[in-house]
Amino acid sequence: MNEYFKTVPKIQYEGPVSKTPFAFKHYNPEQIVAGKPMREQLKFAMSYWHTLCGDGTDMFGRGTIDKTFGGKTAVEIYENKAYAAFELMDKLQLEYFCFHDRDIAPEGDTLAECNANLDRIVPLLQELMEKYGKKLLWGTANCFNHPRYVHGAGTACNADVFAYAAAQIKKAIETTVALGGQG
Repeated sequence: MNEYFKTVPKIQYEGPVSKTPFAFKHYNPEQIVAGKPMREQLKFAMSYWHTLCGDGTDMFGRGTIDKTFGGKTAVEIYENKAYAAFELMDKLQLEYFCFHDRDIAPEGDTLAECNANLDRIVPLLQELMEKYGKKLLWGTANCFNHPRYVHGAGTACNADVFAYAAAQIKKAIETTVALGGQG
């Protein structure tokens, strides 16, 4: 397995006087706060869309960050994103992650292809969750990026778009449940 964040060490708590740039100064995951460790009070989660999908695009230009993680095919890119995600969560001591369905698996040409892409990536996420001891905080459907949703998903004036959104949401719920989503 590749290491995607070679220059990022595992971040540790070193206290407020630490001069280490990659160190927690105030967040001490094991410190007891109101009867629970701080990590239970502050459930930090890595959001897939910002961390692994955002490519630096702005309204005046193209993406400036390569987020293929060395993958060549759409599915390979998303598999590599999963490996990168869990490496980064481990280094940052994040217990949770959250996602939209299209963050973790590529869009397909049909709903069946989209669902098959999700079905392919879920076992890998389950394996990585087990290996790294990570949990899914929540998952949801991305019913806004694709041009089909120009007039909304649940408010779409086209019955086919509304039905597609409903089916996409159903699959996102099933995926979230399969991954033990807590929210």
